[in-house]
Amino acid sequence: MNKFLHAISFYIFKILTFPFKFMPLRWLYVISDLMYFIIYRILKYRVEVVKKNLRNSFPEKSEKELLEIERKFYKHFCDLFVEQFYIMYASPKQAKRLFKIKNIALLDQYYEKGNSVVVAGGHYGNWELYSLLGLYLKHQLLGVYKPLTNKYYEKFVNKARERFGAIAVPMKETARTAIEYARDGKLFFLGLIADQTPARGEIRYWTTFLNQDTPVFLGTEKIARKLNQPVFFCNMRKVKRGFYEIELELLTNTPLQTEPFEITEMHVHALERLINEAPEYWLWSHRRWKHSRIKDHSQNES
Repeated sequence: MNKFLHAISFYIFKILTFPFKFMPLRWLYVISDLMYFIIYRILKYRVEVVKKNLRNSFPEKSEKELLEIERKFYKHFCDLFVEQFYIMYASPKQAKRLFKIKNIALLDQYYEKGNSVVVAGGHYGNWELYSLLGLYLKHQLLGVYKPLTNKYYEKFVNKARERFGAIAVPMKETARTAIEYARDGKLFFLGLIADQTPARGEIRYWTTFLNQDTPVFLGTEKIARKLNQPVFFCNMRKVKRGFYEIELELLTNTPLQTEPFEITEMHVHALERLINEAPEYWLWSHRRWKHSRIKDHSQNES
């Protein structure tokens, strides 16, 4: 029954969004402006979650400042929705107009030296653009994703993500896939959205992020240390509506020489610095702090 309902909801979604395929980006932004009014002003989608997250993250900011970030976030959030559809159908030429990589030559140097790279990012800017990096990379792009309940939609999204050379890798298969590539001598760019919330039973490490106790996945650090590959952080900045810049920041060349949890702290606080630059471009509607450190009685462990 669930499979039937998933199929029905997916095909309704496909029918309703099919016209997006033929719209230029400027038309899609008109839809985004309308969505902003409906989602934020009328439906007030997750407004209380956003307000709580912002208030706890920036206790030093005034209510006026927080409200301004909130409004800008919802405008950006609606842009993300229409940009996702544009990316799904864009040609390589159209896709390249959405962003540029400021230091792609740095990655090329690692490729020439025979190094794969592990790259941490976050739900900041437009993370769907990571799937377009295959247009520029010499490495094989491995994009890690969290499987969806609706497999029809998951297949649809992954097909779009793989159009420009990326390979979509389910989260639980990340380590195995990276190890297989390394064993076969294939150089890869492993992209990880590292600010997702672990399930309660999977929490192994807590840190302070945006002034709050925060559980963090250790996958980035574990894979980098296992394969002894350099670790980067993906700084993505929104320059203007419809255009982003990506700059790769080297966190460490020598993961085996780092202390336990050091790499994790590096990418967590690299994201924190990015958010502080322009807070409105992070995903504030996500329930990032739904677990309590006290209730979980979790201890940081190797």
